[in-house]
Amino acid sequence: MLCIFLFLSGCTMPQKEREVVLYKTYCASCHIAPEINSLPKNIWAEKILPEMGARLGIRDSGYNPYEGLSFAEMEAVIKTGIFPGKPIIDKKDWEILKNYIVTNAPDSLAGTRSEGKTDELTNFTSNRITLDNTKGTLFTLLTFQPEQNKLMLGDLRGNLSEYDLLSQKSTRIGRFGSPVVSVDHDAENMLVTVIGNIRPTELSSGRIFTVSPDTIKVIPEALHRPVHVVAHDFDKDGINELIVSEFGDIKGQLSLFKKSKMKGIYTKKLLLNQPGTIRVIIKDMDKDGKNDLVALTAQGDEGITILYNEGDLKFKQEKVIRFSPVYGTSDFQLIDYDHDGDDDIITVHGDNADKSFVSKPYHGMRIHINNGKNNFTETYFYPLNGATGVEASDFDQDGDIDIALVASFPDYENKPDMSFVYLENKNELKFTFSAKTFKDSKVGRWFLMDTGDVDSDGDEDIILSSFTYAFTPVPRSFSDLWTAENVDIMILENKLN
Repeated sequence: MLCIFLFLSGCTMPQKEREVVLYKTYCASCHIAPEINSLPKNIWAEKILPEMGARLGIRDSGYNPYEGLSFAEMEAVIKTGIFPGKPIIDKKDWEILKNYIVTNAPDSLAGTRSEGKTDELTNFTSNRITLDNTKGTLFTLLTFQPEQNKLMLGDLRGNLSEYDLLSQKSTRIGRFGSPVVSVDHDAENMLVTVIGNIRPTELSSGRIFTVSPDTIKVIPEALHRPVHVVAHDFDKDGINELIVSEFGDIKGQLSLFKKSKMKGIYTKKLLLNQPGTIRVIIKDMDKDGKNDLVALTAQGDEGITILYNEGDLKFKQEKVIRFSPVYGTSDFQLIDYDHDGDDDIITVHGDNADKSFVSKPYHGMRIHINNGKNNFTETYFYPLNGATGVEASDFDQDGDIDIALVASFPDYENKPDMSFVYLENKNELKFTFSAKTFKDSKVGRWFLMDTGDVDSDGDEDIILSSFTYAFTPVPRSFSDLWTAENVDIMILENKLN
């Protein structure tokens, strides 16, 4: 950054050229530079630029990045060094940069690209489940367990429970102190991960619990807003390592936890020093016989990173897909869409809970086709405002891949039924889909999704859970409807068989 400062401070180029150089230099130092027209003028001026200025050592318009923080959190933020005490950009250059952005930003964004007409989802039947009389649904974990035909559910209050789909009874497993966000299994133990604090924070209060039939123990390591943990024995020593995605905030990371044979103590190894890691899929991507890691990251440098397993718990990282930091990347699936023997990637983009709540035409689902060497090309885009979840499978068993999408931040004013969209594949080669929605879609704010043969009839059903916590503005009519209907889970039962 110092060399950038010295270069620009000694530069006498014309102002128009200087504006572009400043933008490309300072807005692409940590991630892809977003298009100026990707956000409206007021969002740039009121939300983005004050924060950006603080990260360049400039307090603009009275903005204080530490406002409202506790002393402990303020100390944690200061330790990151993200807000330098002295400017690292000349103040005249900052004014040039700021004016360039505000001048060129649009007053408003163009509407979401038309998804085309949607039909009624007739090949699935919607079945509502209400678990209790408590108004409001706050699920932070949804996992279908096919062996037991049960749903594993975690909530904002720290409860973890199982819901038996046959007996329609719910059993609480435990209460873990903060929102439960991930569950996996390690030998005879269940691994339960809690995020600590659901709101953005630099404090580390997340934990991983090991739950056995008799005891609940906690791994001592304090984690920075962990959101996903998966166990796997990479070094073939009979003991699973843990791959931990710490979403964090300003800072975050992807780590490997190695458990010692003698004392059972975990040691932590950093794999990816980047905030915003959401989820990891374990897969042998280069077909060398060793399982690799495919990680999705948001929070600035959004994209897909493959960490190739080199043996001896060493991984070589390669970012294979990058997105603009305004996309709000939220979920992904690995699947061989074109049936050519390699894994393609489907991503969704639509997290709209931070600094802007406007509809964005680049929100939606993207299909990235693998050329066989893990080089991916975006081949198809389906626009869907606020898209946050994706499940891809051959739901109708006709030989091609259909796609189910959840949008936790739909356009409630104009297209409220687009909180769930089913894309039935009509022509695999031409990427032709028939979009369908269901009548009951408005009775919940769908946040999580899983799939499985819930009714044991040989086809795959879709399970949705609701999260009605008011983290973004929602029309009063919808919040009232969610309270009145009190739908916790929606089962979309596949009628194929």
